[in-house]
Amino acid sequence: MKVMKFGGTSVGSAEQIKEVAHLVTSRGKNIVVLSAMSGTTNTLVEISDYLYKKNIDGAKETINSLEKKYFITIDKLFTDEKYKEEVLAEVKACFNYIRSFTKDLFTLFEEKEILAQGELMSTAMMNIYLRSLGFKSAMLPALDYVRTDKNSEPDTQYIKQKLQALLDKYADADIYITQGYICRNAYGEIDNLQRGGSDYSASLIGAAINAEEIEIWTDIDGMHNNDPRFVDNTKAVDTLHFEEAAELAYFGAKILHPTCILPAKLNNIPVRLLNTMKPDAKGTLIYNSTASRKIKAVAAKDNIIAIKIKSGRMLLAYGFLRKVFEIFETYKTPIDMIATSEVGVSVSIDNEKNLDNILDDLKKFGTVTVDKDMVIICVVGDLEWQNCGFESAALDALKDIPVRMISYGGSNYNISFLVKKEDKVKALNLLSDNLFNK
Repeated sequence: MKVMKFGGTSVGSAEQIKEVAHLVTSRGKNIVVLSAMSGTTNTLVEISDYLYKKNIDGAKETINSLEKKYFITIDKLFTDEKYKEEVLAEVKACFNYIRSFTKDLFTLFEEKEILAQGELMSTAMMNIYLRSLGFKSAMLPALDYVRTDKNSEPDTQYIKQKLQALLDKYADADIYITQGYICRNAYGEIDNLQRGGSDYSASLIGAAINAEEIEIWTDIDGMHNNDPRFVDNTKAVDTLHFEEAAELAYFGAKILHPTCILPAKLNNIPVRLLNTMKPDAKGTLIYNSTASRKIKAVAAKDNIIAIKIKSGRMLLAYGFLRKVFEIFETYKTPIDMIATSEVGVSVSIDNEKNLDNILDDLKKFGTVTVDKDMVIICVVGDLEWQNCGFESAALDALKDIPVRMISYGGSNYNISFLVKKEDKVKALNLLSDNLFNK
């Protein structure tokens, strides 16, 4: 059995829902994980924002507008009145539930309940539509089996046990439908796996059933060797190691959420990235192996801040780095890149929320300089240090671009360059020309 995950754009209209339904019913008995219809989660966040601000009229107006969109979609999707009335009842119940929060105190707990409605509605529409086509479609409610523990980490044993019980209950089904993103926490409250959580859901489900493969369906035919928004003639990468895919996902390849990788990797379950618009395309296969001596792809991460701490006292100073890193830990700010010398350390971060406080604390240990509007360019492939020439090929491509920092050796799959924002597109194109187009 496979797990097939479809994002919001894949179920963003009646026509796309029909295409996905045709696709999943032609591929056998699998578990289909769905996100909310495109735009729904953002609108639910907007509704929640109105409720936080106690703007009840604004919330109601936005609810009505979103509800109308769903009614139009349902009208286009169903011709049989019996099934249309059934799905309308479920969708109306979700919107009435959202409206119930316009009367009481609104907190983060209520917001998470509102956000869950998007996935509940998209799966209800798909499940009933498949039944209207004559298929035995069974709903596996994510809120019945996906749970996080007290550390907000997935409770994998609970997920495996509860999911298997549901599969046994509906053993005669032709296909299974379930929600991505949403879950319950350790206290039984409705929660979620954060943005991009549908990928994570698919990976957790795949691990729980020891799936043959996890398919992530989007609107692009796999993970490309560069960003097609800025570089012409990019190509889908045939295969990637899990580590390579994780690097690309973290450093800007939006097709796959970074958290999706780990459960599949640990359970040795291949992940395939596919295109709903080109279902016969090969896509990108991600697994625990890689082609040796080959550079696979380039990605970029925007909005990076470089911080340099220079201290004459650092030379052989015991505990200096620990004190520096403790400052970032105090403000819960992760570090992307790091470079050290005898008299200083440079780091990069992607979150300036606590930047002023971080800089104030760092100034206790030395002279601090900051460069904003930077970009990390990440080159991914088999970059074992014994493989000669790959680093020089990447460096040679960027010989005419000023590079603020270089990170190499922390991973066997990645070499990263920190450049100015205005040099990003030029750098991506030069790397493609030098690494892939020769």
